[in-house]
Amino acid sequence: MRIEAALSALCVSLLLPLVAAAKVAVATTTGSLAAIVEAVGGESVEVTTLANPAEDPHYVDARPNLVVLLHGVDMLVSVGLELEVGWLPSLERAARNPRIAPGSVGRFEAATAVPHLLDVPAGKIDRAEGDIHRGGNPHFMYDPRRAASVGYALGQRLAALDPPNAVAYVTRAQTFADACTQAATKASQRFAALRPEQRRVTTYHASWVYVLDWLGLTAAATVEPKPGIAPSPAHVAQVMQIMRAQSVKAILQEEFYPRGTSETLAKLTSARLVLLEGAARPGQKDAYLAHVERVSESIYAALAQ
Repeated sequence: MRIEAALSALCVSLLLPLVAAAKVAVATTTGSLAAIVEAVGGESVEVTTLANPAEDPHYVDARPNLVVLLHGVDMLVSVGLELEVGWLPSLERAARNPRIAPGSVGRFEAATAVPHLLDVPAGKIDRAEGDIHRGGNPHFMYDPRRAASVGYALGQRLAALDPPNAVAYVTRAQTFADACTQAATKASQRFAALRPEQRRVTTYHASWVYVLDWLGLTAAATVEPKPGIAPSPAHVAQVMQIMRAQSVKAILQEEFYPRGTSETLAKLTSARLVLLEGAARPGQKDAYLAHVERVSESIYAALAQ
């Protein structure tokens, strides 16, 4: 009996480190959110991204393996504001995971932590106006100032979900938020030194409003006549006239959108087509900050020419 008791005690002692080392399993809808979870969660989290960083987050294939993934996680982090409305709700329903049900501590929408959302429609939404989001523009993750708010709130939520590591989450969240604020200030000051005419751009989709707000840029035109609506030849001709008249030198566009129209406009106006990452690349050190730095550097290089 003593030997059996000793063996039992040994087994328990061997298992305890494994239990203590269990990580919080987190699924995020985008690479940028995954990068923030990594920064805030550190070694206490294990993160999986549902959308490929090179994939349009509006349209993600709701594959069966994603249902299995969501069934087993402790936390689900999404952007919100209907960015993922075309694919995420069906996955959540199929996963049947109460830990990530709406209203649970394991369900976090980044938009709820963001102050001063832009493009919030007034009155009734008319779908004839394109892909309008009733709560506001969901592309705030390109702006490190708003990402700072997301990171801080995420630290609070992880602390509630995993109390033993609460202090570490909150501390890392504050460090991340401070780094984002510093990076945002440094970049905005650099862009402010450009002449007003150098700070005019054309965007492909209405996804750069937060970057324009952050860096003090002005959108002279948008290649899409309305969000999500393909441009007609007449609209493209109008955009070309505006770009020539205002000497616009850059077209900003995510890598996952079709490039043909923007490439043509760039040739006809002597502008530069700046293809930008749609999300950060998680798994790398300081992945989110590196992502926004690449974005701002690419834009600055085009405007300062």
